[in-house]
Amino acid sequence: MTEPTDDARRAELAERLTAVRGRIAAACVAAGRDPGEVTLVAVTKTYPAGDIRRLVDLGVHDIGENRDQEAAPKAAELAAAGVLVRWHFVGQLQRNKAKSVVRYADLVHSVDSVPLAGALDRAAAQHRERPLEVLVQVSLDGDLDRGGAASGAPVPERDLDRVISAVAESATLRLRGVMTVAPLSWTPEVAFSRLAEVAHAVHRDHPAADIVSAGMSADLEAAIAAGATHVRIGSAVLGKRAPLR
Repeated sequence: MTEPTDDARRAELAERLTAVRGRIAAACVAAGRDPGEVTLVAVTKTYPAGDIRRLVDLGVHDIGENRDQEAAPKAAELAAAGVLVRWHFVGQLQRNKAKSVVRYADLVHSVDSVPLAGALDRAAAQHRERPLEVLVQVSLDGDLDRGGAASGAPVPERDLDRVISAVAESATLRLRGVMTVAPLSWTPEVAFSRLAEVAHAVHRDHPAADIVSAGMSADLEAAIAAGATHVRIGSAVLGKRAPLR
């Protein structure tokens, strides 16, 4: 397959981005919200740093990555080039990657255990000059294998209240809100309405925790209707990904 020229790829991304921004604006109008309340996070996993440069040129500065081994070199390359990016780590995170992630991430969306919060706390103390902003990932259906902390989890370290407390009590982490991925067997409307209830309770107790990260390419409208402040969009902006090897 012939690779697209730079101009062709930029045009493709611009077209896709216009369509997604239109969907976000329409969803906000339908929900009676200001489109400025919703941040588009372009999830660029499997795509090269060159695409991130193109997205930045098109006005997208919030970039999401799922795997540290891919994100870290991209972050280093773009930082060396002076490209302004706000990095969002949105995938499941292993504790042994904490020291790497805290060096470049601006917002970690996927804190789901007390030990992970502790690892990020220690790493941030060593490698950051300012607190690391984090979201607690919520498992709405209690399927912990898919990531997330759950109320009344059978494993205490994955209990939602315990994870929230671990982040909130840290001197080097800043609790900014919650995130979820809709369970496969739930409709997006039900899932994101439930997340909105959790987000409201967290915000009540922690006023600075005002971020709700929910919604991807297929369900961003339902997420925005339920109050999402951040939508994580991959294929609708970047195109269909090749299978990971």
